[in-house]
Parts: sequence; structure tokens; C-alpha cells
Amino acid sequence: MQQGSIPWSRTLLTLTSMIIVCVVLYVSMFGVFNDSWLRVGMLMVAAAITALVHVEIDGRPLNVAVLTGMLALLAFGVFAYFRSTAEIETGLYLLTTMDKLAGAAAVIAVIEFTRRTVGGVMAAITAAAFVYALFGQYAPGFLRHAFISVEEVMLVLWFSFDGVFGAPMATVVSTILIYILFGALLEFLRIDRTLIKVAIAATGRLKSGPANAAVLASGLFGTISGSAVANVAGTGVITIPMIKKRGFSPRFAGAVEAASSSGGQIMPPIMGAVAFIMADITGVPYLSIVIAAAIPALLYFGALFVAISFATDRMEVADVERPKLSFDWREMAQVAVFVVSLAAIVVSMVSGTSAAYAGLMGVVVAFVLGSALRPGLLTDLAAWRQFFVATGMVAAQLIVIVAAVGVVVGVLNMTGVGLRFAAGIAVYAETSLPIALILMAVACLLLGMGMPTVPAYLIVVLVMGTALAKLGVPTVHTHLFVLYFGVLSAVTPPVALAAFAAAPIAGARAMATAFEATRLALPGFLIPFAFVYQPALLLGTGHPMLESLADIVFVSVAMILLARACYPRRGHWPMAVVGVALSGGLIFFGPVVSVICLLAAAALLVFDRRRALNPIENA
Repeated sequence: MQQGSIPWSRTLLTLTSMIIVCVVLYVSMFGVFNDSWLRVGMLMVAAAITALVHVEIDGRPLNVAVLTGMLALLAFGVFAYFRSTAEIETGLYLLTTMDKLAGAAAVIAVIEFTRRTVGGVMAAITAAAFVYALFGQYAPGFLRHAFISVEEVMLVLWFSFDGVFGAPMATVVSTILIYILFGALLEFLRIDRTLIKVAIAATGRLKSGPANAAVLASGLFGTISGSAVANVAGTGVITIPMIKKRGFSPRFAGAVEAASSSGGQIMPPIMGAVAFIMADITGVPYLSIVIAAAIPALLYFGALFVAISFATDRMEVADVERPKLSFDWREMAQVAVFVVSLAAIVVSMVSGTSAAYAGLMGVVVAFVLGSALRPGLLTDLAAWRQFFVATGMVAAQLIVIVAAVGVVVGVLNMTGVGLRFAAGIAVYAETSLPIALILMAVACLLLGMGMPTVPAYLIVVLVMGTALAKLGVPTVHTHLFVLYFGVLSAVTPPVALAAFAAAPIAGARAMATAFEATRLALPGFLIPFAFVYQPALLLGTGHPMLESLADIVFVSVAMILLARACYPRRGHWPMAVVGVALSGGLIFFGPVVSVICLLAAAALLVFDRRRALNPIENA
């Protein structure tokens, strides 16, 4: 317990977390019992967990009083919600002054809990949206909207399913939380540690072994974690010290973990649970999305491997004895449990069950097989408490964030700003698709900053759905485009949450780690553009296999060139410039130019390799 915390807070934190777990299991098995009770109740419990976590951290009377006050404001809003909604649904009720005050108080509480959960950026965006809804009629230019009464604002944001309790909240509480529980269960069963050991063994013979082990481990565990920050915290405490011990700088060690953990969110079959949301929103079958996302994810991690290898040569990391690892039968069985659990989820989805029920199948399989391997865990009360609290904390964070996302989405839809932005994107899409894509990418990075993968994807898709449709690009391609930039916002300054989480573990400066992570992940920023200009890269989207193979080759070589450009040999920066130009030619200018650039790239890479092998020329 932290200094200054209150003794009863830990017990309450465990109990409220158990409520979250029980509700998630019930909903996954039997379905949503009541939309209002589920969405509103889960927000109240999530806020309570957030408050208790901060009481654990800082139990000073002033902090406890502020948190209690915020909970009271939220409870006031919840009371008004349930008192009024039955009449509102009949259309025979007008909000009273007390209802308006209660709704405003609840929104303010949501903003404060958001600040406590993910920091000031998302809280400031939510607060700005709330103020804009109330006073936007005085804004300049295209931001000005028609007058909206306080009653209309509160009806949308609090007393309906169009604001706080809208689609993002519904998706998270009914579908996504079971996968948060699944990830926490794998940690409870100690499977995450075995996966890291497997990654170390698989990359142990490489000179950059520990760094590449971080990439592999984060790809394996990140697909089910749902949060790049959670992935950093889970695997980084092991991999980052190993990378530093190998001779890499603290900044680079943190950057490797941040870039790798972010990439875990785009790795099939779970993709941080985004795959299920994308299938629901687009109407495209889950299996089709997973197949389409497979090659780009492999390219991203392949580019990370290559960039780390080039960085190792550039940093002149000394060669050391490789670690010798052995696995006992229990560890091998744990790997099998991980594989079988993921297979259970995929098979359930393909057979037509809901995403929530498929997640439940993964949980059941993992629990039965995993507890059989470690029966002692069943009676380990401390481990159970840690499991419940870990699940509750991550779930609470996600619920609070999507409540804030609901405010932003509700305001943008109510004021029409989202539609005006979409219209602007559409104009550029008709005249200059590259500019439209760049604007979309920037918007995704900005909207995704400071948020886990699921809410980042949801807010971009819900705010910019019309703009996406007007790009003239196939649905799966545009949604994966959005997802990639939402994920990459976790390593993009100034709000690079994954890098900021890795920096203290590595003992490095946060912003320096963020820039290094961006440098490592730079090839990943090009992959979404390849979805548009090399569409056959996404398998199963109706393109001939020969065309898909050609696009995979073009993009793969472009990734290698960009990785080399990020970490060129000392004194050879002109080759990096040529490499960047060739990578652009491989992707953006059609098959003829791509073939020409492919031949030129092959010559450049051969020349680069010969320079590396010739110590006299390389001096």
C-alpha cells in the first residue's frame, strides 16, 4: 500500500473490481440484460475504481475529498438519469433545472475522472467539446454552429444513447471487456512470462537478440492486451533491462518496447479486440478482416526487426555470449494453452458466435487448462486479488475514456462540425487524394493521442465515418488506415503514451524515448498509404494472388529502405535520401515505376552490403 493510502480502500478496490469481472462474465455468456443499467452502472463502478486507485496512491484528506465530491456529482447525474429516462422515452417529459444541473455535473465528473485516468490531453479535448456545445454559436468562421439550448445539450450528452452512453460505451461494456479479462487471466496464469522466454529463445542467436525478443514478445502478448501502455508495463519490465544489459542506450531500449507494444494492437487474430469492433461497424466478416490485416502486421514487425538490426550495426554493439535457455514441460504446456485459447476464440468467431461469447470461450479454455498446470494458483488469494484488481483497473480506464469519447462524438454530431470536416476531406479527395489521406492521417494521430487502441479507433471512425466513405477507397482499407494511425499515435510526440510508459522503466527521458520510438516505427507510417496505393497488399479483398504477391514484394522492399534510412551507416546519409525516394516510388506511382524502383533498390542494397563488408571503404 502506498504511503498515505487509506486501509479500507484496498478492500473496496478489490470488491468493485470483482463486480466488473462478474458483470463481464454474465454479459458475455447471457447477453446484455438492460442497456441503461449496464452502461450507466458500469460507468459508476468504473469511476469508483478510478477514485479508489487514486486514494491508494494519495490518501491525503484533500485528495479524498475531491474524489468523493466527483463521485457524488456522478451519482447525482445517475440518479437524475434513471428518474427521467422513462418519461423521456415517451416524449412527454421536459428536463427540469435540476436535471440540467445533474447532467452537467456528471459530465464534469467524467472529465475529471478522464484527467485522472489518462492525463490532461483527453480531458482538455472533452472539456473543450462540452464548452463548444454550449457556446459554439459565438465561435468564428466554420466552427460557429446554430444556438443549442442547455436542455438539448444535456439530452444528447447525458440523457440519451448519443453521448456518454452511446456506441463507444455500448461496444466496450458488451464486447471488449471480456478480452481485457482474457489478457489479465493469461498474466494470472503466468503465461505472459513464458511467452517472453519463448521470444528470447527464438532471437537469442541474433546480435540484437534482446531487442528483437521484445518485438516478438510484444507482438504475441500485445494482440490480446488492448492497450500499448498495458503491454509496455507487462513485458517491458523484463525486456527493457535485458536490452540495456546488451549494451543499447536506455532511450533505445524504451523506444524498442514502445514501438513493439504499439504494434501488438495491429497483430491478428485479436488486434487488441479492434478486429471485432471493425467487423461490427463495417459489416465485413471477422475472418476477412483478420486475413486482410495479417500481411501488413507482419511487415510492420519485420520492419522493426530490420531497423533494430541496422541500429545495432550503427551503434557498434559488442557481440556477447548468447543466452542458453531450456523449457520444462509446464512451460511448453503454457505455450500450448496460449495457442489453444486463441484458436478457441477464432473458431468461435468463424462459427458465428458473438465476439463476446468467443472471448468467453477463450477465457474458459485458458482457465481450465492453465489452472490444471498450476493448481496452486486456485488457492493463492494474493494472486486472485491481483487478477481482479488488474482487470478492474484496466476495464475502469477504458470505460471512463469511452465515456469522454462519447461526449466528443455527441458534440461533433450535434453541432455538425464532424460533417463539415468530412465535406472538406471529400473536396480534397476529389482533387488530390494524397492531401486527403495526409489530412486523415493527421486527424487520426491527433484524435488517437492519449487513448488506448479501442477508443482511439472508435472516436476516429465515429467522428470521421462520413469522410472515410467519401475517400473512394474500399471499406476495409480505409478502416485499417484509421487503425494504424490511431495505434501509431501511441509513439508520436507530443503525447506518446507508450513511449512515456517505457521511459521510466528504461531510465530515459520521456520525449527522447518518444522520438526514438517514432524513428523506429517510421516504416509503419508508410504502410497505411500502401493500403490505398497497393490495395492488393490486403489479402482476401478481391485482388488476384499474383498482384498481391507483387504488392507484398514492393512494400517489403520499401520497408527495408526506410528502415535503413532511419539508421544509415555513418557518413552515408546520401544513400538514405536515395532510399527514401525509392521507397516512395515503390508504393505511390503504379506498377511500372514500382518495378523500376525495385531494380534500383536491389542495386542500392547490394552496394550498401558491399560497403559494410569492406572495412577500408567503410572507414
